[in-house]
Amino acid sequence: MASLIRAADAGRILALLALLAGPAMLTACDAGPPTLAIGSKNFTEQDLLGELVAQWIERTTDIEVERRLHLGGTFICHQAMLNGDIDLYIEYTGTALGAILEREEPRTPGEVLETVRREYGSRFGMDWTEPLGFENTFAILVRGSTADSLQLNRLSQAATHTPDWTPGFGFEFVERADGLRGLSATYGFQFGSAPRVMDLGLTYRALAAGDVDLIAGNSTDGQIELLGLRMLEDDRSYFPPYFAAPVVRRDALARFPELRAALRALGGRISTQEMRRLNATVDVEGRDYRDVAQEWVADNAPIGNGRRNN
Repeated sequence: MASLIRAADAGRILALLALLAGPAMLTACDAGPPTLAIGSKNFTEQDLLGELVAQWIERTTDIEVERRLHLGGTFICHQAMLNGDIDLYIEYTGTALGAILEREEPRTPGEVLETVRREYGSRFGMDWTEPLGFENTFAILVRGSTADSLQLNRLSQAATHTPDWTPGFGFEFVERADGLRGLSATYGFQFGSAPRVMDLGLTYRALAAGDVDLIAGNSTDGQIELLGLRMLEDDRSYFPPYFAAPVVRRDALARFPELRAALRALGGRISTQEMRRLNATVDVEGRDYRDVAQEWVADNAPIGNGRRNN
């Protein structure tokens, strides 16, 4: 009899466990497939590239993509990667070298890429995949009229004029190791007033309007030509190379076996001129970056097995 009771109790316990497990199993099923979280920094080029990479992956693979764009600056995106809040974003080799790794050497494009690949892999568990094909370096800019009247072409020529100038910089350039402090030390800049710190996107028009006299923009920005600004040559090679490439968490590459090949196929497809054109389409023509990215992907992506091709 005792053995019969124990058998009955065991049956009831098993039934209860099955009942309790049911909702948990349903919840797991409802959660759907895993997603790849793509982030970006908070300026036009980054929003464009984040959306472009997202649409490229959706078109050429079956990976579900979640967008977390316009997060903030370099340090915010890097921390989001460390935390696992995002799996991928576009970074620039020189930024990784100077701002994240806090190194000044090496300086050649190939050596910088090799260094950041090695250090990101060993320290952060992240991979740098193939560069997209363009460089976006810091552009130290003055008004075209200023450059013409003072006959300025190089940064070393600007040092004697900086005591009379008010500079304007984005928040990140003031704080970064490869930003204002190093630039001023390299070229002997001594400004007559403290920098006006503002959103990067506002610095171009502030310079054109005469509110500031020198800014640090992006060399691929479409507003430079539109506003008649002039980029001064970095004749002492202060800035390292800044080639754009996807940075991906290694656990994401493990979760999504298709991902590495998709990113490899994107490598080398965007020239500096093309990136400048895409940026201008958004900043100058006023088009939505999502539409611009969609057109580029439609024109350039191979026909694959992605969800949008089925």
